[in-house]
Amino acid sequence: MLSRRQFLSESLGGAAAAIAATGLSKAVWAQQKAPASRPNIVWLISEDNSVHYLNLYTKTGAPTPRIAQLAAKGVVFNHAFSNCPVCSAARSVLATGCYGSRIGTQYHRKYKTVPLPEGLAPIGTLMRQAGYYTSNKVKTDYNFSYKKDKIWDSKSNWGGRKPGQPFFHKQSFGVSHESALHRANKEGIDEKVFVAPCHPDTPLFRQANKAYNTIQTKMDAQIGAVVDQLEKDGLLEETFIFYFGDHGGVLPGSKGYLYERGLHVPLVVRIPEKFKHLVDLKRNTRVDGFVSFVDFAATILKLVGAKVPEQMDGKPFMGPGVTLADLNGRDETFGMADRFDEKYDLVRTLRKGKYKYMRSYQPFNFDGLWNNYRYIMKAYQEWWQLHKAGKLGKQADLFYQPRAPEALYDLEADPYEVNNIASDPANRKILADLRGRLAARVKGMPDLSFFPESALAKKAFGNPVQFGQANKARIARLVDTADLALAPFTKAVAGIKAALDSKDPWQRYWGLIVCSGFGKQAERFVDKAKQLAADDAEPLVRVRAAEFLALIGAAEPQKVLMDVLATAEHPLEALLTLNTVVLLRDGKPGYPFTIAADSVKARDGQVSRRLQYLTGQGGKRRKKQKKR
Repeated sequence: MLSRRQFLSESLGGAAAAIAATGLSKAVWAQQKAPASRPNIVWLISEDNSVHYLNLYTKTGAPTPRIAQLAAKGVVFNHAFSNCPVCSAARSVLATGCYGSRIGTQYHRKYKTVPLPEGLAPIGTLMRQAGYYTSNKVKTDYNFSYKKDKIWDSKSNWGGRKPGQPFFHKQSFGVSHESALHRANKEGIDEKVFVAPCHPDTPLFRQANKAYNTIQTKMDAQIGAVVDQLEKDGLLEETFIFYFGDHGGVLPGSKGYLYERGLHVPLVVRIPEKFKHLVDLKRNTRVDGFVSFVDFAATILKLVGAKVPEQMDGKPFMGPGVTLADLNGRDETFGMADRFDEKYDLVRTLRKGKYKYMRSYQPFNFDGLWNNYRYIMKAYQEWWQLHKAGKLGKQADLFYQPRAPEALYDLEADPYEVNNIASDPANRKILADLRGRLAARVKGMPDLSFFPESALAKKAFGNPVQFGQANKARIARLVDTADLALAPFTKAVAGIKAALDSKDPWQRYWGLIVCSGFGKQAERFVDKAKQLAADDAEPLVRVRAAEFLALIGAAEPQKVLMDVLATAEHPLEALLTLNTVVLLRDGKPGYPFTIAADSVKARDGQVSRRLQYLTGQGGKRRKKQKKR
């Protein structure tokens, strides 16, 4: 009987036998026997990780030698961004190449999954259709549903592919996840450690910063282990390796917020020797052009020679025909924040070059509004306690103050966004330009979030893109009403009156939000708001009316809000109402509320989480959340 080595030698030739002797997998033999005609693609994704913690980007960051090795054979992107500062919303953009607020994937945690735009498939499926073996180890966490075709071939790695088949492998690294600091920052330290100016410089915050830098070293080693496996398998010089963070994080005020510390992610792409001709980039260089998650799917399709679907919003930043000059000419990125878990807000950002424009559509929802999962972290708890005790400096206390409807930041001078220069006359042209660009974006998508999430759940989530197109003009009118907040009050009065008198409930809704933004300047609308709070047919209009009246001290909000909670049919209506309850209870002047769980008619998991906080029963639940 022939031995395995003799059989291989006689049947496949001496070369195959020699390869078999190395112990490589069958798929790797084929790679060695027949040189690859298309590159492999690998995405290595560290969770909750912004540029602020890697010394590849900042002096105060931790050493990451394995990632630095990738950079030495590739490109460091100085300006790479997630379009959303939280997990499922960010990953949904990565998987689809589409802005979440256009296709309905913008809410984290999803109330329900939504179908993808007609004719579009997730990137894993598109790569499979292009002939690639796809593997994902192991996180998905998407806000869309897709059942037409398989997305992933494996939950492990590339080892199960057919001989000669190229692969697309995606792997997440949870060691850097936010939950790591739930365990780490229990005791403060007195040694000198960098603390950002947006934070209180306390022993606890110093310890949290030090702990997270230490975590970077662990993450870096795990990234290196995958690279080592590729090299062992003889695949390193046939594979584009993308290392990046899945959004920013993770110290307080980063993950879940549209500041640079929530959006600006590390991105290093190692360029394989065998396929360096596919890109107009040199190894061991840095690129200043702006790229964001909406572009990633289109980029790898371009690299492998597959068609980029027209339904995608992004465009390739690497691949044949994409020049370095074109890439470096890109200087704009768009950010979205909506509901994160049980906490509602609505913020959009547009960064162009060194300037960042932030539009807070509901500025009274201060950043530090309670979120159960965020506030597990001891540093968050201390920040909140210091605020309540009046012991924060001006910059650190911004987190608990109402925001301006619009902000402008010079990120070169103010990287931690604590100095809003929107009111400086010297910046008038820059402000007007970025304001116009952002308004054009949200109208052009169109941005679905100008309808409350409950309205989308009732009418849009069956086909969000179709709904958006059918209501594009209506959304543009809602944007115009919301933007009355940016005008002097005397010029906004007529528009506010028209909105409050409108037959469209969402015009009334936005008119009241604008009133809340103006505060006591809008007192002339108190009588109208009392009427709407008492008997408007739309429950959420009643909520916004009660909210406005309470914020300016014109009426107690409890009766209206409790009535809505007792009668609202949809849990998302109850959830938004509870968001207002938390705002009015925890903010100034602070209204008392007595809420029992059975006083809320419509319930789901997120409603329960709000109730746990409001009723003081959240401790047990928060312990369970540590494992998610």
